[in-house]
Amino acid sequence: MSNLDLKDIEKLIADFNESPSRELEIKMADFQLRLSKNEFSGKLLQQLQQQPVQMAKQSEVNAKQATTAVKNVEQTKDETAKKNVIKAPMVGSVFLQPAPGKEPYVKVGSQVAVGDVVCVIEAMKVMTEIKSKQAGVISRVLVKNEELIEYGQPLFELEA
Repeated sequence: MSNLDLKDIEKLIADFNESPSRELEIKMADFQLRLSKNEFSGKLLQQLQQQPVQMAKQSEVNAKQATTAVKNVEQTKDETAKKNVIKAPMVGSVFLQPAPGKEPYVKVGSQVAVGDVVCVIEAMKVMTEIKSKQAGVISRVLVKNEELIEYGQPLFELEA
């Protein structure tokens, strides 16, 4: 038994569970398996606490993924912070058109003036018109129709 694969290990566990044996321990160069039908002993608990290698590796992977996600969000925020953006003044559902099947209030390339309605946000059955606070041309629509949005979330990018 020089190399064990998952099927071999599963068979060992199944055979052990059906046997009258109380403990089984296998040690190889890079592999160690200890099975016991006894209650946890202090020694085993110590071994488990001293060898959280797999959990530590998974934590490192999760931390790297979370860091990457945070960097991506921060990069997007930085990119939109450098441009003129229209942000959501409230939480709710954004509507980019006055009614289903109608043309959107604005789209990429639309010229907007100060005070032009660019979308509507619904919060608690109250519809609030969102108006542009600056003049420019819509360069990007950053949300989808009927999307749930957060306070301060960028909705549109403007080019002055």
